[in-house]
Amino acid sequence: MVTRGFLGYVLVLLGGLVVSVLPGSHPLDAIAWRHHTPGRLVGLTVVVLGLGLACWAWLELLRLVRATSGPDRLPLVLRATGCWSLPLLLAPPMFSRDGWSYAAQGVMAHLDHSPYDVGPAVLAGSISEAVDPMWLDTPAPYGPLPLAWGDLAADLTRDPWALVVAHRLLAVLGLVLLAHAVPRLAAACGRDPALAAALVLPGPLVLAHGVAGLHNDLLMVGLMAWALAVAVEGRWVLAAALGGAAAAVKVPGGLVCLAVVLVSLPATAHLADRVRRAAQVAGVATATLLLSGVVTGLGLGWVHALGVPGVVRTPLSLTTQVGRVLLWAQEGLGVPGPSALELVRLGGVLVALGFACAVALRARTGNPEVAVRSVGLALLALVLLGPVVHHWYLLWALPFLAAVPLAARAEGALVAVVGLTGLVAPLDSSLQARGADIVVAVLLVTGVAVTQVVGHRRAVALPVRRSTPVR
Repeated sequence: MVTRGFLGYVLVLLGGLVVSVLPGSHPLDAIAWRHHTPGRLVGLTVVVLGLGLACWAWLELLRLVRATSGPDRLPLVLRATGCWSLPLLLAPPMFSRDGWSYAAQGVMAHLDHSPYDVGPAVLAGSISEAVDPMWLDTPAPYGPLPLAWGDLAADLTRDPWALVVAHRLLAVLGLVLLAHAVPRLAAACGRDPALAAALVLPGPLVLAHGVAGLHNDLLMVGLMAWALAVAVEGRWVLAAALGGAAAAVKVPGGLVCLAVVLVSLPATAHLADRVRRAAQVAGVATATLLLSGVVTGLGLGWVHALGVPGVVRTPLSLTTQVGRVLLWAQEGLGVPGPSALELVRLGGVLVALGFACAVALRARTGNPEVAVRSVGLALLALVLLGPVVHHWYLLWALPFLAAVPLAARAEGALVAVVGLTGLVAPLDSSLQARGADIVVAVLLVTGVAVTQVVGHRRAVALPVRRSTPVR
């Protein structure tokens, strides 16, 4: 099983060298079959089959963890996670071009071009060749911590691929933080720590999008989970500081402070106690966020860049799709006034934040399970109602929802989401897919997904053989 998953991600790496975007000056990009339909389709097929193999191994791991007991299950999950991550460590950015943007932004910070004022287009040479043209002239919407890390890496090398690998180390750090925090959160919530870890760490969502895609979201959610685990242990000041650090990666990370407030108060806390503790936690988190800008020298420029991702109209955003329909009707009827699209998108964010505030004011205090579930649901609401939604945004809520007891249907839905979001990773627009690529990718992903569902249902009815883990 562990070997099967490893081979799956080796195939993902090999196929990714064909379909991933590379700097035009890199020797690998000169290989002709990277730019012709037959070669791209072969690479795409290898990637999807590799993801299918990895997902199969992950489902078998889940089945084993559920069906057995003993202290060796969590070490098995951690071993599988480490083994399956190895082929991805030196890979180019997979399923997204964001990694190339991270590399360029780090070089900009090193050269004293504020990433919050200008885009990667100011750089000469190969460093900006693979950056998505959409982001060449836009400032960075990220907090100062990943940019400062990119600055340090740029002091050692200006090779784009090496800088990408340096940023992947941040993703690995996020994975390590999750490995530390998720079992502890699960134990505090009365959930099987090994099963919670198996749902999160080696899953296709985390490995395909978090490690292979090296998105900053994995570091953010790792810091969030660590903050909440620390809060459950009674150290709310440190937890609030870690929440501020998570926001210094990406602003949504600060939402974990909601759970820090809930879990750090006694069960008998009154409204005044909630407000007082919320002010204290917010003060520590904000001070940490501001201090990170001062220490790194990057300041608060990221605030005015927070709207940059909103220029994309992603198909996964419910509010964007509803808003587009209303905008079409508004334009067709000639109705004056603000754009219906922007109003719906703003409304979605306000509803999600209103839900988070309601949870902070009404949810039970002093109960780890309630706190973890609350922040998971608040983050899920922010993702579902947000103006921009990518597959990897589901990383925000996954560790918290996996750490609390779930009904059978809810857990089945979570498994399906984690598996499918990994399988559909090759459909991301960063692959520069053309007509044939899209058709073949959809057919491949559909075929593999159906095979996984049928195979998983059959496997559930079969007894688990104890020798499975070492295969």
